[in-house]
Amino acid sequence: MAKYKQSSKTSVETIDESLKIAKSIKKTAQTKEQTKLVAQGIQKGIEQYKKQHKIKVRAQDKAKKKQAVQPVKGLEISPELTSRPSLKLPWILLGLSWCGFGVALALLF
Repeated sequence: MAKYKQSSKTSVETIDESLKIAKSIKKTAQTKEQTKLVAQGIQKGIEQYKKQHKIKVRAQDKAKKKQAVQPVKGLEISPELTSRPSLKLPWILLGLSWCGFGVALALLF
């Protein structure tokens, strides 16, 4: 059985960026090997940041999908919220009750 060698998932841009940063913070007595080690550390930090960012973006996408689905389900569950009751009947009853109250007061006095 042939085993496949794991290829480096690091992009060329990430490697170049880490080298630039390592060279920009290079000390005067620092050797090339030390600079490469610093660049590798910076590269690992960048990779870790990218992984965390992907996880965060996925979580946000899942939350957006849940919010998009919830209003549709809410309308299907409670259809009585979509039909608005008539507001004329309560006002008519209120007016009749005040008229009856006025007539009752007029008869007493």
